Amino acid sequence: MNYVVDASVAVKWYVPEIFESEASRLLSADHRLHVPELHLPEFANIIWKKVRRGELTSDEGDEIIDANLRRKWTIHDHRPILKPAYLGAVATGQTVYDWIYLALAVSLDCQMITADEKFYRALEGTGLVKNLKWIGGL
Repeated sequence: MNYVVDASVAVKWYVPEIFESEASRLLSADHRLHVPELHLPEFANIIWKKVRRGELTSDEGDEIIDANLRRKWTIHDHRPILKPAYLGAVATGQTVYDWIYLALAVSLDCQMITADEKFYRALEGTGLVKNLKWIGGL
């Protein structure tokens, strides 16, 4: 099964957090994972914040970034999904950054898995729920 995973989910593969066991289920060989290019700097920024707050050491952060870069998934170019992401953001008041992931899921006809509760709650009552799944529901 194909899934788009956002950075809020991917960080759970490396750092103990709520829903880490649900996130780990996505690593099954039965799943093909997809991310937009945005994922790489967004993920690195989350790890940087954890290092800055003292939740991780700098060396741990380095190892996590390296592991994430080695992950076997498909990384997609932003250009084909930027306009739909922008239009979705304008229509819903959510960020283009979050919408990049959802626009990718729509383009691949699969689900985006998120642990971003604010984004999920903002869209759960819309027709987009077909392409959006809360990590707690895995």
